[in-house]
Amino acid sequence: MSNIKKFRIKSFKNKSPVLSLEKLSLRYGQKIILDNLSLQLNNGQILGLLGPNGAGKTTIFNLITGLATPDFGSIKINSEDINKYPIYQRTLKFKIGFVPQNGGYFHDLTVYENLKAIAEITIKNLSYREEKINSLISKFELDPISNIKADFLSGGQKKKLVIALSLISEPKILLLDEPFAALDVMTIKMLQEIIVDLQSSNNISIILCDHQARDLLACVDTAAIIHNGRVVAQGTPTNLIRNIDARKAYFGDSFTIS
Repeated sequence: MSNIKKFRIKSFKNKSPVLSLEKLSLRYGQKIILDNLSLQLNNGQILGLLGPNGAGKTTIFNLITGLATPDFGSIKINSEDINKYPIYQRTLKFKIGFVPQNGGYFHDLTVYENLKAIAEITIKNLSYREEKINSLISKFELDPISNIKADFLSGGQKKKLVIALSLISEPKILLLDEPFAALDVMTIKMLQEIIVDLQSSNNISIILCDHQARDLLACVDTAAIIHNGRVVAQGTPTNLIRNIDARKAYFGDSFTIS
C-alpha cells in the first residue's frame, strides 16, 4: 500500500460526529438491503466502506442524498434529522456533495459549461460564481481541456470534472461512489492525493466506497466492512485487515496491504 496519507487522524475526531446513520433498515420486497445499520462519520474524517456486491454500500449513499427513503431509522447531520428533506435541500442546507460511480456530468457540454451550469444553480453572486469556476478549473488542472466536451475526456479527466462539480456548492460532506473503478494505476494515485488534499485543505468529511480495497485503505482514516446490510467490522486499515470478522466477510485469509 503506497504511503498516500502521511498520518491518520483518529482520536480527537471521536467526539465530533458530523453525520450519523442510526439503525437504518430497508428492504425491497422480500430482500433485506440494510438491516439495523448504524454508522458514524466524524468531522474532518475520511471513512471507507468495503463489502461484496449487494452488501448495501451504494444504498447507504442513496439514503444520505435522499434518492431512497429508509423503512426505519434516521440520518442526522450535526444532530438534525434530515429524513424529511428533499435532495436539493440536502445539497444546499446540509452541504452534501455526491460523486456517482458513473456519469454525473452533462455529456454534450464542455468542462467550463458543466461547471457553469451547476454554479448558476448554487451560486447567486455573479462575480463569485466566475471566481469559483476558475478556482476549480485551476485546482484540478482542467485549464487545457476547459473547452472540450465532457464526452471526449479520458476516464481520469471525467472523474476530476465530476469531483469539481460536486465541490461547487462547497460541501462539508462528500460521498464518493467507487471513484477508482476502471482507472489506471497513475490516475488512481492522482485521485487518492486529491481526496486526501480535500480533507486537509478544505476540511471536508468524506465517505468513499470501492472494490479496490488496497487503494481505498491507502487514503482513509478508518474503514467499515458492510456485509448482508450490517456493519460487521470497523477500524483503522491496519487493525481492520487483522479483524477475524472482516476476513471472514470480505478480505479472506491471504489479503495484505503491504
